[in-house]
Amino acid sequence: MENSIKSFNIVFFITLLVLPSMALEECIQEQLRLKAQVRLLEHQTKLQQIKIENLLREKELQFMDRGDETIVIDLGDKRTFADCGEIYNDGHKQSGFYKIKPLQNNSSFSVFCDMSEGGGWTVFQRRSDGSQNFYRNWTDYKDGFGDFNTAMGEFWLGNDKLHYLTLQDDYILRIDLLDFEGQKRYADYKSFRVGDEENAYQISCGEYSGTAGDSLTGGFNPEVQWWANHNGMKFSTWDRDNDNYEENCAKEDKGGWWYNRCHSTNLNGLYYKGPYTSNTDDGIVWYTWHGWWYSLKYVAMKIRSIHFEPNLV
Repeated sequence: MENSIKSFNIVFFITLLVLPSMALEECIQEQLRLKAQVRLLEHQTKLQQIKIENLLREKELQFMDRGDETIVIDLGDKRTFADCGEIYNDGHKQSGFYKIKPLQNNSSFSVFCDMSEGGGWTVFQRRSDGSQNFYRNWTDYKDGFGDFNTAMGEFWLGNDKLHYLTLQDDYILRIDLLDFEGQKRYADYKSFRVGDEENAYQISCGEYSGTAGDSLTGGFNPEVQWWANHNGMKFSTWDRDNDNYEENCAKEDKGGWWYNRCHSTNLNGLYYKGPYTSNTDDGIVWYTWHGWWYSLKYVAMKIRSIHFEPNLV
């Protein structure tokens, strides 16, 4: 009997020693299993994010193909709006053409309001399919031209209108860019303003941020700013030469723009489909993304007040 008790005590003692070791092992195994599950979930989440991004890109490209859809929204004459930000905060969240009247402008005019990306963007330039001729004279760029009716119509709002728009507040400029492979980039510039006709619609803009690189102010290389910086430049057309070049950049690069000597961006150039060859770099160019010899598929230039706070109600 005494021997049996001793044997039991030994077994019991060994069990007490083994159990914590077994519990620790099980805990470690459970921890490894949970870590593996977390890695699997992270991988599945990443795949879902990629899928969502691809679906959104396909939707965007499908929308771009609906160029003949008319989106003109009439809000009546009960209230005037200074820009698209005011329209958005009045409860109108659909992108389309609306009437606005900047504070010092004598009359209202139609403008495309982009209500995506937080809403309230006033679009003053768009290229989408090459349907409009952007190699135009001073008066055309002053007054504006293009398709102000269809969803993806091409247009230039007009330098006079752009001056009065940017005169009334401190605006951020956003430039949306899309290539023929479906890749999208953007560039933001703080404190964007355009002068009056007496000052040849001189452009001024501040700090850059974005994913496309700084082609507008030549910030990609300080050594090239003497020719690549468009900030502070006056507007030029084939019949009004205000650039720093010995010749006429607008004639050479087939557009109206704030040319320097001549450009590192030419968003009103000729519409080619991707890579192109020409005597000059006269395509729709954003140098810091695709260089001089690739012409982009889609461009939109739009502004929004830095004081804009979206009304989410």
